Amino acid sequence: MSKEMQLSVNAGITIEILQTDFSVCKVSDYGEVDAAQPFVFTGCTDEEKSLVCPTELVPENTTDRDDHWKAFRICGVLDFSLIGILAGIASVLASERIGIFAISTYNTDYILTKEENFEKAIQALKGAGYRVLGKDE
Repeated sequence: MSKEMQLSVNAGITIEILQTDFSVCKVSDYGEVDAAQPFVFTGCTDEEKSLVCPTELVPENTTDRDDHWKAFRICGVLDFSLIGILAGIASVLASERIGIFAISTYNTDYILTKEENFEKAIQALKGAGYRVLGKDE
């Protein structure tokens, strides 16, 4: 696909900046997690209990934590048959050497980057043709 065609495809995707500071954690259990709060994501496997939440909501029973994450979400409801949306964003950010932490929900995807890379990530996505809604929009 030509660069012009890719810019056109990306222009159809809107990204919304979330005005929240996030932490990525491991917890001993979910007893202290308020899952009714917005932007609380949990993941439980046979090896760990993970939590991504606004930094001010990190519970006391956190065993490991990594603060200073910022996030954006892909606007709208993404049909499960759509292919490559997250991969396209990840590719743009990888080309700028920006690591991501991705979370998928039933409706859409959320992408987190470390705070020090966030503005660079937004500029890279805008440069790749994505529409980005931020503080001023």
